[in-house]
Formats: sequence, C-alpha cells, structure tokens
Amino acid sequence: MELGFFTMPLHPPGSDTTKTLDDDLEQMVVLDEMGYKEAYVGEHFTFTWENIPSPDLFIAKALAMTENITFGTGITCMPIHNPAVVAHRIAQLDHLAHGRFHWGVGSSSTPSDAEMFMAGEDRRKATREGIDAVLKIWTDPKPGHYKSDFWEFKIPDGHPDIVSIHMKPYQQPHPPIALAGSSARSDTLIFAGERGWIPMSINLAPVSVIKTHWDAVEEGAEKTGQKPSRSTWRIAREVYVADTNEQARKEAIEGTLGRDFRDYWFRLWGWERFKMNDDTPDVESCLENLLDTLWIVGSPDHVANRLRQLYDDVGGFGVLLAMGHEWEPKEQWIHSMELLQNEVMPQLTDLG
Repeated sequence: MELGFFTMPLHPPGSDTTKTLDDDLEQMVVLDEMGYKEAYVGEHFTFTWENIPSPDLFIAKALAMTENITFGTGITCMPIHNPAVVAHRIAQLDHLAHGRFHWGVGSSSTPSDAEMFMAGEDRRKATREGIDAVLKIWTDPKPGHYKSDFWEFKIPDGHPDIVSIHMKPYQQPHPPIALAGSSARSDTLIFAGERGWIPMSINLAPVSVIKTHWDAVEEGAEKTGQKPSRSTWRIAREVYVADTNEQARKEAIEGTLGRDFRDYWFRLWGWERFKMNDDTPDVESCLENLLDTLWIVGSPDHVANRLRQLYDDVGGFGVLLAMGHEWEPKEQWIHSMELLQNEVMPQLTDLG
C-alpha cells in the first residue's frame, strides 16, 4: 500500500483566498518533502468552502515548487468543459509536469456547478463523450466537424506545419486516467473497469459501499477483457494521527476535521446522512461515531490496525489518499502527516 493525498480543499467562507492558496501550496511542498506519492486537487465553482475552480493552474505552480510528488486533477468535470479546450490544457500540463501527472476526470457531484453551466441531466453520458473526444484529439485529430449529443467542435484543415492540432500529451498515449466513484456499484467505476483506468473511492463512502466499488470495476473489465489490478485502486479517507488515541480523538473533534464536518458537510447534506447507527441522537454524537467508523483517527498503532482492517474488508487496494483540511494548528497537522508516513505506513509494507 502506498500513500497519497486528496484536497478539495476546504476553507470557511470569508477566508483570504490568496492565503488559502498559498497555504494549500505549502501543503504540497511539505508532502513532497515527506515522500508522499501523489496529490489530487479538486475542481469546484459554486461551493464556497471549496475554492479551487482551476486545479490545473494550481498544479502548474505546485509542480514548480516540488520535485517528486505526482499531481492529479480531482477531477476535471467534463460536462462543463469543451473537450477541445480540455485536450489542449491537459496536454500542456502533462508537459509541464514531465509526466508527474494523472488526469482525474468525471461528471461532478456538485449539482450547483452543473446548474451554473447548464450541463443538462445526463452528465455521465456527457462525460463519456467528452473523454472520448479528448482522446480522439490526442490520437487522431483529423480535420473535420465533430458532433455528438453533447459536444461540437471543428478541427481546421490547413497546412499541417502551420495550422493543425499539434498538442499531444507528454505521456503516451495519454496520462494515466482516474475516475472517482461514490455510490454503491458506481456506474463511473464500471466505466473505469471497461477502459482499464484508475478507480478511486471517495472519502464519504462507508465501507459497505466501498466494498461494491471493486465489484463495479470487475464488472466493467469483464465487458472488454481488461484485467484490473487492485494495486491501482485509490481509496480516500479522513486520517488523523497523534501520539496517543486520546490526543488524536480530541484534536480531530476540536480541530479543522471536526469543524469541516460540523459546519460544512452536516449543513450541506444534513448530519443524519452520516449516522452510522440508529443510536445517534445529535451532531456531537454523530462526530464521536465518525471517529470509529468513517474517519481513521488515533495513535500510529491504532491507525495502522484500522487501515489493515479497511484493506481486509474491501479485499485490498493500492493507494491510501489522506484527505486534506486546513493545517491548523500547523504543527499538529504536520506531525500527523509525518506519523502517517513514518510510523503507520512501515507497519503495512506487507499489504499489496
């Protein structure tokens, strides 16, 4: 099992945008220095807490500040982007990255973003058609008029040395492509299995749902004769590590992890959605339950045991994506990320 990071990011409304971007970039530098394998960056337009609408621009700067860590869009929301534009921006970013790049792509789970861009109802189909259009531009951009149910663009005909579609990705035939799923037996992950792409499970999905995600990948793979490897599967989780269980639980509940669920996720979707059992009378009880269910919080030994249990429960996976939050207090969060890398992960080297 390897270790990565996923950030949406999460910053309370009214935060200084310049400072939050600088802070998020600093996280990338710290993670690179610690040896984290990869970091995915979200794309959101209308959620006030999630204030990166252009992960490719963020990644371009982060690449210049780091040396080894691989970055990924998390995700490019295809229903709201013209594929001809996406093909060029992602190809250019791949060159800037010298291959330190994964293209995370999907249909978006943000209804208000879809509403803003009038993306329509069948966003999954728009996503499939958009990805295929991007791949066509990268591999066989013949001049002509291209039109599908959702997209339309024209590749001009001219002197090939002067007027042509010339931007190809650095990685051939394209960067590794990742698709994220959230629902049980996700259609998106069936699609990932069909194409042989990287499957990702989001942080808010309980284990009972995540168990179905690999079934979805295998279902898709069977359609096309792919042979999926669990080593490619990314699972995102809220992880917080401190020296003792008591300290970790207290800092998680009282810190930015607890704040982000209390003030954002619970208000956005209702705290009842996060109840892991019927005996949960209020918000604070719900947070306490999350410590032992959806979140992975505790001492290094406890977190290692919880991750091993997650691995066994789902049948194995390749990369843990620790979720990003504001690192406040900074020293506590950096200590947590260090413990995760240096004391937790060495206990799991036998997995995968």
